[in-house]
Amino acid sequence: MIPITYALSFLVSFLIVYLLIPPLGKLAFRLDFVDKPRKDVERKIHRSPIPLTASFAIYAGFVVSYLLFSGGFSKQTAAIMIGGLLLLIIGTIDDWYKTQGKDFPALPKMIVQVSAAVLVFASGITFEGFYNPISGEFVGLPIVLQFILTILWIFGVTTVINFSDGMDGLAGGLSAISAVTLFVVALAKGQGNSAIMAIIVVGVAVAYLRYNKPPAKVFMGDAGATFLGFILAVIALDGAFKQATILSIFIPILALGVPIFDNLFVVVKRFMQGKPIYQADASQAHYRLLRMGLNPKQVVVVLCLVSLCLCLSSIILLLLQDRL
Repeated sequence: MIPITYALSFLVSFLIVYLLIPPLGKLAFRLDFVDKPRKDVERKIHRSPIPLTASFAIYAGFVVSYLLFSGGFSKQTAAIMIGGLLLLIIGTIDDWYKTQGKDFPALPKMIVQVSAAVLVFASGITFEGFYNPISGEFVGLPIVLQFILTILWIFGVTTVINFSDGMDGLAGGLSAISAVTLFVVALAKGQGNSAIMAIIVVGVAVAYLRYNKPPAKVFMGDAGATFLGFILAVIALDGAFKQATILSIFIPILALGVPIFDNLFVVVKRFMQGKPIYQADASQAHYRLLRMGLNPKQVVVVLCLVSLCLCLSSIILLLLQDRL
């Protein structure tokens, strides 16, 4: 794929999100689709109502750009579009419940997230296996194991990106850094489709950050965060995980290291304490750093720097893999 295609896909996705967010924000206030501050909830640190409509701009920016520059429509394209739309719909319902001060049940969200992952698996985007580091032969996994690992990966990344969306600029910044890393990996491996998806995610995330940087003017809510997590998971499956070596399996894990490792800690802690895994609280790293005395901007900078270090580590792994 020629370089200008990547530049155009980034530009188009960026402009769509950048131009759509303001009118969608005005619509959110008319519909009362806003995240209201609540003194009784530690996680609600903003002081005024914030529109929750950035998710629609993010979805539109990704879909339009991907259809324009992916090089044709396929069953995999359909699976990504439909799966993303399902997450957008269930996420919007969840966000609407939150605007009313209510909690949407976790089970319907889980079913939809798993269904979106199943669509991706059925389209042929899956973790097929890995190369034996000793013999150099490709070891194909049984179809059942392929299914389990693929669903767990997509569901897991979708969830951890959503869990990380608790502070202005954080989820967008982490998503942008991870997407840049996955873009570099895809380019190095000659995987054009994954590279296009990754650079489009960079475009939509950077445009979103224009309005979400502290103090935020708009939120993407669960709908936008789960969609970005879903796409990042698919990019890794379609790129870095495709016929992976043992070493390269860690590349996408490091690229998404901050949300993955932080939320693994949170999930284990909730499980050990007998709390529901999906019950939102203030146990993520960004809230812990706040309690240590950092201000919100410092927290975002620290976690993005940690993410950048982990992503650079994944690039180093990529270079080592090519030398071995």
